[in-house]
Amino acid sequence: MSHLRFSGLSDVAQKQAFLDIIWRDELVCEALKRARDLALPQWRVVSGALYNTVWNRLTGKPSGYGIKDVDLFYFDASDLSYEAEDRAIQRGHEVFKGLPRSVEIRNQARVHLWFEKHFGQPYPPLSSSEEGIDRFASKTHAVGVRLMHDGSLDLYAPFGLDDIFSFRITPNRVIDNSQTHMAKAARAIANWPEVSVVPW
Repeated sequence: MSHLRFSGLSDVAQKQAFLDIIWRDELVCEALKRARDLALPQWRVVSGALYNTVWNRLTGKPSGYGIKDVDLFYFDASDLSYEAEDRAIQRGHEVFKGLPRSVEIRNQARVHLWFEKHFGQPYPPLSSSEEGIDRFASKTHAVGVRLMHDGSLDLYAPFGLDDIFSFRITPNRVIDNSQTHMAKAARAIANWPEVSVVPW
């Protein structure tokens, strides 16, 4: 049960453990450094590359195990065109060249333009990258980190970190996204059998 050694600890203790783990991980550390260089507005590395890295460390798996890509959010409402987002994506291709995982860059100011077509339901416009994290299908996945210019890590985890450290995937019912919750849960269990899932 050593993988659960941070479960149930205080918020302060869990935050310190979380940041220590991701900063010592070669993939995440390099992604954060390069994302800072890319300097997109309101940027954060979010979700899987973070909590999967914690699970890897606590279960003795190698860096990058089970991580298909690194998700990078930013928020720029000044130009909602596909072309503007694509320019950011193309810049990112150069900045992240050679990273062991691809980086998926998405402007959260545009999500409402394509979400309904992709997921079958309307999605109110977001006002920040952080609000996008607030709406993740699972509370466990709702985490984002930014590397500041002073070298500190700015953590955003609206539901705390105990689900991550408890290897528990908990639904976030702010919008009806049960299919995503269960699909991601099934994928997680295949890679980390220690994971438990709270049904939608």
